[in-house]
Amino acid sequence: MNHTVVIVGGGYGGSLVAKELDAEADVTLIDPREAFVNAAASLRALTRPDWAPNAFFPFATLLRRGRVIRDRAVSVDPKGVTLASGERVEAGHLVLATGSGYPYPAKPHDASTSITQQLDDLRATHRELAAAGRVLILGAGPVGLELAGEIKDVWPDKHVVILDRADQLLPGFLPEVRYELRRQLDDLGIDVRPGTGLTALPPVQAGQAGRFEVTTDRGERIAANIWFQAFGVEINTACLADGHLSPLTERREVPVTEHLNVQGYEHVYAIGDIAALPDPKMASYAMTHAAVVVRNIRAQLAGGRPDTVHTPASGRRILLPLGTRAGVGQLPTPDGVAAATAQTVRERKGADLFTARFAARFGRT
Repeated sequence: MNHTVVIVGGGYGGSLVAKELDAEADVTLIDPREAFVNAAASLRALTRPDWAPNAFFPFATLLRRGRVIRDRAVSVDPKGVTLASGERVEAGHLVLATGSGYPYPAKPHDASTSITQQLDDLRATHRELAAAGRVLILGAGPVGLELAGEIKDVWPDKHVVILDRADQLLPGFLPEVRYELRRQLDDLGIDVRPGTGLTALPPVQAGQAGRFEVTTDRGERIAANIWFQAFGVEINTACLADGHLSPLTERREVPVTEHLNVQGYEHVYAIGDIAALPDPKMASYAMTHAAVVVRNIRAQLAGGRPDTVHTPASGRRILLPLGTRAGVGQLPTPDGVAAATAQTVRERKGADLFTARFAARFGRT
């Protein structure tokens, strides 16, 4: 049995697969970045620049035996990966974990730049934000809400408005979670307006200070000094667009089996945001997928077949901190899901945004 495992993408799922299999396989991790960026911490990195280095974990410390290639995959086929540099990497087992893109500051402007440059970008935007008294956020999903909470945690007197075209906050979650979210947002003084869009985007670049006014589709005028985009997920499957491995779905996702194999290949897997699954595009689900793939590849390395099945969760889970003290959540229970207390959200995510978990994965003391 070929013990070569190639992982394309070192995010939440890909880095976990690489770490778990490093001791028993010849692991190669391919990623254009210098470091894993904990996107859950990116928003706090913006509001607290002295804390910002906690969001970055260099790949150099991830593996003891395996290797990391800092390059971008441009094509994938059943036998391996072709890189932007022209290098060819053959694979006995292949895991696709390229994730998704999202507007800055939730994810970097350019993920392939150095840690130093990304920290410089965050510090520059922090200065712009610090000088702005009125903040407009477009998008009331988890990213927009968390960004507002982090801003209010540092600058409680800033005026923060969030607009979203959807009529309901966190649709699909428990009514009591949505009610508690609205209560906490009111307590923080965050002005959230569901069912409201703009007739045109602000005339200044996102993340840069500059006084402007916008008009909502309800005819209201809103004045602000800075704005941020908190919508627009883009699935990262460009390296599969040539069809050398598998056709993509209409949403540019990768069709997978219950074992998370790419359909038609027992030695190729796809996890996280790129997998065509009903699971939300969230880090916790990517890590759940990674655990399934690790067990299946271990079975194959031992001469067996992949037999661990991924069952999509019947109820959605979320931990949504609003700064370091507040937040709402919803977690699985034996009977379905239940609301989490603000204390649980703070202890499990809000206090350090998973920094300790990734420090252990990447060997940071």
